[in-house]
Amino acid sequence: MKSDDIMEEEIELMKNGKRLDGRGPGDLRPMSITANVIKNANGSAYMEWGNNRIIAAVYGPSEALPKHTANPDKAVVKCRYMMAPFSSISEHGRPGMNRRAVEISKVTREVFEHAILVDKFPGCEINIYIEILQSDGGTRAAGITCAAVALASSGIPMRDMPYSVSAGNINETVVIDLNMIEDMASDADMPVAILPRNNEVVLLQMDGSFTKEQFDSAMELIRKSGEYISNLQKKALKEPYEKIIDRYA
Repeated sequence: MKSDDIMEEEIELMKNGKRLDGRGPGDLRPMSITANVIKNANGSAYMEWGNNRIIAAVYGPSEALPKHTANPDKAVVKCRYMMAPFSSISEHGRPGMNRRAVEISKVTREVFEHAILVDKFPGCEINIYIEILQSDGGTRAAGITCAAVALASSGIPMRDMPYSVSAGNINETVVIDLNMIEDMASDADMPVAILPRNNEVVLLQMDGSFTKEQFDSAMELIRKSGEYISNLQKKALKEPYEKIIDRYA
């Protein structure tokens, strides 16, 4: 089904309290994260989140080039979010840095500018690459979550390891983690990124609208889901070392 068809057709997104894929309003799609998947990167991660497939790589800190881009007081964070041409049947999957990719790259960079201790690397740059190999909605949240693990695996110091997830409004019901069909046909979609130690919000965007009560419910669902996502991120970082320990035990 094409995205235009989704927009034109009336879709029953919820029936008897269940969504099209069988989840309840507060249920996340299945997810897994693997750290250190790219040999030549300083840090990397691969993530499966529902039908999304994401790979992230981090390079740096290194000398900022060209030199006029360097900041003598702190590191410059650069981020590129890109969808592979084969990742989606929608126009979002077309190759090149389209307007959507540029916008997501910008907001993702701002998330990590808040998280990374950039003042420890004056005159340097840190490059974050996020490649969407397969897309099924919520890729900006999944990309941030995956890239956070890549950054942590690189050893670059951060204030905290952010997670990201979206909440939405389907027929006046607040739900978490929208897939592509829900994203296209729901009444609202709100991706949020949070530094979990202090519940500091470092990204909040909204397409559509919530009432005040719905917004509060959405944030509660996001923080509750964030506990699970943060634990999964930490588990991914521990696994390579646990395998080494098991090998020599």
